[in-house]
Amino acid sequence: MNALKNKVQLIGNLGQDPEVVTLENGSKLAKFSIATSDSYKNAQGEKVEDTQWHNIVAWGKIAEIVENYLNKGKQVAIEGKLTHRSYETKEGEKRYITEVRCNELLMLGK
Repeated sequence: MNALKNKVQLIGNLGQDPEVVTLENGSKLAKFSIATSDSYKNAQGEKVEDTQWHNIVAWGKIAEIVENYLNKGKQVAIEGKLTHRSYETKEGEKRYITEVRCNELLMLGK
């Protein structure tokens, strides 16, 4: 059960082309977002579509795969862990972000 403490599995579609950066040491960093959708019927019996957006970060070999094969609209399965971080804007405002650090990636669809 120790391996299940912080584990996320998502299947969704990329909302835009990935942003890939090559760092000074030569390793790659890829950032992208995926949308997951769920539908349900509300109290009035109407079908409601609920879409959630998830920020994904991939490093190293996975980032290279992202750079070479993924683009907007592609369906992927992601496995990773939730990470939280904060940063300060130029105006001095503190911002918080939650991301999924991708450990495994599976390309789905065509």
